[in-house]
Amino acid sequence: MTHLRHKGNPRNLEGMAKFGINTKKAVGVQIPHLRQLAKNIGTHHNLASDLWNTQMHEARLLAGFIDDPLKVTERQMEDWVEDFDSWDICDQVCSNLFDKTDMAHRKAVEWSHRKEEYVKRAGYVLMACLAVHDKRANAAAFEKFFPHIIRGATDERNYVKKAVNWALRQIGKRSMRLNKEAIEIAKKIGAMNSSSAKWIAADALRELESEKVQNRIKQ
Repeated sequence: MTHLRHKGNPRNLEGMAKFGINTKKAVGVQIPHLRQLAKNIGTHHNLASDLWNTQMHEARLLAGFIDDPLKVTERQMEDWVEDFDSWDICDQVCSNLFDKTDMAHRKAVEWSHRKEEYVKRAGYVLMACLAVHDKRANAAAFEKFFPHIIRGATDERNYVKKAVNWALRQIGKRSMRLNKEAIEIAKKIGAMNSSSAKWIAADALRELESEKVQNRIKQ
């Protein structure tokens, strides 16, 4: 903690705030330094827990980098997700830790039903991250997410709708089969009477139907 405070730079806080990051409990340590620090520390479950409990923004980011997904419990996941107070904490913890747990697919669905903005975002971020990181899962595992993506598409909250969009795009880039299905889901979402749904659909279709994505999937 002393090291983090020493490396903190108040000038970085302004830049973080411009990107919508909650800086109330931040000291201004940049992500590359936290990643290097995590590399030096290695995997450390107990330290991760202690860091999280400090409530410092950067300490919580570091906790997500060094925790052991094999030792993460469901209770811990529920406690941490309820503490999420910034989109970057949500995204980093989900993409570096939670998506590597055995509970990830189930929690993605469960959290997508929750009302709290960052908890609901976490559900869809998990879907997106699993589509990239879970190489062993079959297409059916991701097709199960489509009804929940459709349901979440009408949520007008910025951090939720962007995560719904992210999940749809990442799943649709995983394979040709999922690409075709994601495009159909996007068209269905675009027909909804919701400005959020229409934005999600248009943005997703722009990428999923692009020549770049189509060529990459075929290759």
